Amino acid sequence: MSSAAGAGEPPSSSRHGKEREDGAGDNNRKEEKEVDVPEGDVDLDLYGAAAGWVEARTSCPHLPAMPAASADELARVPAPDSQCSRCHHPSENWFCLICKDVLCSRFINKHMLHHFQETGHCLALSFSDLSVWCFSCDSYLDAQSILELRPVYEVAHLLKFGERPPFRSLEVLDLSSGQNGGSSLSS
Repeated sequence: MSSAAGAGEPPSSSRHGKEREDGAGDNNRKEEKEVDVPEGDVDLDLYGAAAGWVEARTSCPHLPAMPAASADELARVPAPDSQCSRCHHPSENWFCLICKDVLCSRFINKHMLHHFQETGHCLALSFSDLSVWCFSCDSYLDAQSILELRPVYEVAHLLKFGERPPFRSLEVLDLSSGQNGGSSLSS
């Protein structure tokens, strides 16, 4: 019998939610069992980075390093299936938003990470999931709420999926960030 509590850890009654156990003799079907949680206890494994959830930043002081989104700059966005310019790996590649180079991720040969360390170019867009990362902030950036990122994100989305991305409205973004009116949009 296996437990979702983790290897070498006994199941705990303070775990939130459900614990899965292998059902014996029923074609390896998994059964769900409710686990008692004392009132007021919070299982931190279900929140934040431990759960795989990351909140992207809605601002970044490094955006001025990125060239303005002119038609010429946007025309230089390569196809999402572009290979790493150093090792020619075909996947897990990132697009440098400063110099427009395509380099592989830290999970392949770390060429984008080395590029950042060598050049200081800290802003990159993943061709895998179109997320934007700032190496200097060590954080994802929200292309929905950062107006400077929207044009390049839109071009990458068009190249990858053949259609415009479904942007959230700016009014919704203002309400979700707790800001009034359009005051954050003018900066």
